[in-house]
Amino acid sequence: MTNVGILGASGFTGAELLRICVAHPTFDVVVATGDTQAGTAVADLYPSLAAEYPDLTYAQADPAAFDGCDVVFLCLPHGASQALVPELLGRVGHVVDLGADFRLTDTGLYPTWYGKPHAAPELLAEAAYGLPELFRAGLPGAGLVAVPGCYPTAAALALAPFLRAGAIEPGGIVVDAASGVSGAGRGPKPGTTFCAVDEDFSAYGLTGGTADAPTGHRHTPEIEQAISTAADGSVLEASAGVSVLFTPHLAPMNRGI
Repeated sequence: MTNVGILGASGFTGAELLRICVAHPTFDVVVATGDTQAGTAVADLYPSLAAEYPDLTYAQADPAAFDGCDVVFLCLPHGASQALVPELLGRVGHVVDLGADFRLTDTGLYPTWYGKPHAAPELLAEAAYGLPELFRAGLPGAGLVAVPGCYPTAAALALAPFLRAGAIEPGGIVVDAASGVSGAGRGPKPGTTFCAVDEDFSAYGLTGGTADAPTGHRHTPEIEQAISTAADGSVLEASAGVSVLFTPHLAPMNRGI
């Protein structure tokens, strides 16, 4: 069996990952953390998982608790993984980060779009971008995998084949997208209540990651990076001057893009 640990397993992303692990033929989740839910049984927080995880209880996050795990998934807010990944590498088999901390290869983009310098820039070149349909060659044996963002996944799968074939111009690409409310996370927010979302369709996140950021959503540079990169990791000649005008919207649905 493959021993699996999940950091941040109490949120929507972590809960979905728990469901996916159930269907995997060799995965066995041995540690699941959720700081705000530490001591709570997974079955109590998510009754739909009671049959699959009758004895699993959320624990406090502690890198030492994952010693011996074959793979550890991180389902944490931006910034949290940067401090934990260096501690996990070397003590576990593989680290898979579902957050944004290791997706961008250009260290200079993190202060611009995420508000602060990257805490572990030396690891950015090591992280394999986890989109197998486009970058499969870099994944086998990777010690650190950066799972793409939701919007960049949809945009890259749609656009990259055309750019790689030289079938479209790289400049002025428009990505007009919508996602469900679960993308905003499990925590309650005024803008994601039923009354705020039902029968509505609104753009959001267009002011950039920081006050100095370009106008646009912080997934913009990730989309541009993904669609301008060849399968071998090199920069596509056909992508010179790539620019994306990306507008995300919140749609009145639970999930999906």
